[in-house]
Amino acid sequence: MTKVLLTGGSGFIAAHVLELLLQRGHEVVTTVRSEEKASKIRSAHPKAKLSFVIVPDIAQPNAFDEVMKTPGLEAVIHTASPFHFNWTDPKTELLDPAILGTTSVLKAIKQYAPSVKRVVITSSFASILSDAGLQDPKKVFSEADWNPSTYEDGLKESKPTSYRVSKTLAERAGWDFVKDEQPNFDLATICPPLVFGPVVHHLNSLQAINTSNARFVDVMQGKMRDEIAPSGVHFWVDVRDVALAHVQAMEKPEAGGKRFFVLAGKFSNRELVAAVRKNFPELKDKLPAEEAKGGDYPEAGFPGYDNSQATNVLGIKWIPLEKSVTDTVKSLQAVGA
Repeated sequence: MTKVLLTGGSGFIAAHVLELLLQRGHEVVTTVRSEEKASKIRSAHPKAKLSFVIVPDIAQPNAFDEVMKTPGLEAVIHTASPFHFNWTDPKTELLDPAILGTTSVLKAIKQYAPSVKRVVITSSFASILSDAGLQDPKKVFSEADWNPSTYEDGLKESKPTSYRVSKTLAERAGWDFVKDEQPNFDLATICPPLVFGPVVHHLNSLQAINTSNARFVDVMQGKMRDEIAPSGVHFWVDVRDVALAHVQAMEKPEAGGKRFFVLAGKFSNRELVAAVRKNFPELKDKLPAEEAKGGDYPEAGFPGYDNSQATNVLGIKWIPLEKSVTDTVKSLQAVGA
């Protein structure tokens, strides 16, 4: 049993990480932004070895200092990170908070929690991809790739670019910290693309749906009935595999010092709709007809991927798309979709 600090415990991915940690017998301290969020998690896990620390704003320079003074911490899983497009100034509202959020956690661990030996950080495919690579069907993405966009690109280009830059520079800041500061802990990072999968009911509502799963709500509510929306990035993974990747990366000694490109494979919105049509005949009237346009792969094709490091080191079997779709839709029906 390990005593683990999990940041951002009410988030979509973190909620699944929390459940898995508790199932495996670990003791968990988790940060949340409010007592309301803590009480919801507490009621769902009434007998768990689980405690809470309120951190209202993770972007504050010393936000994590107090929680790192918790005696006996052995590992930290850092999932808390800003992800939204509702900002006007990318520097102060996105880029700097993302970078500072990572470095402040690591500084606090080094200063106040010398017993921590492994830190796992939630990063993103955003820190791996490149615009040129996404346009090249012969490209094979892996952990060896880094997004080449710069801080300056994040200041002046589109909102998606600014988000991608924030994730890239936050992850780089983590690796640079470990290299430069030589702390007592080592680092592993988890880089998922679009994350599908069931919501944890007591933590989520349709208003708070994670961005990747929002397309399921659109399908179920008939918003793609006339035309299937573009798929965006055609890589996906189930949230339960992302959670497993975090916990395995914490538990397995050989995961230290590694990035993990965590994905199950490729998908298109057309395939997603077909899986809903097959498994939920009661939604037929909301769904696009089989001959409806849109939602396909690009005519030129889409890049490949190499997920062998996550498969082999973390031992993940990868939930298939149809199961992920089915379980996601069922969970969304349970919260009113």
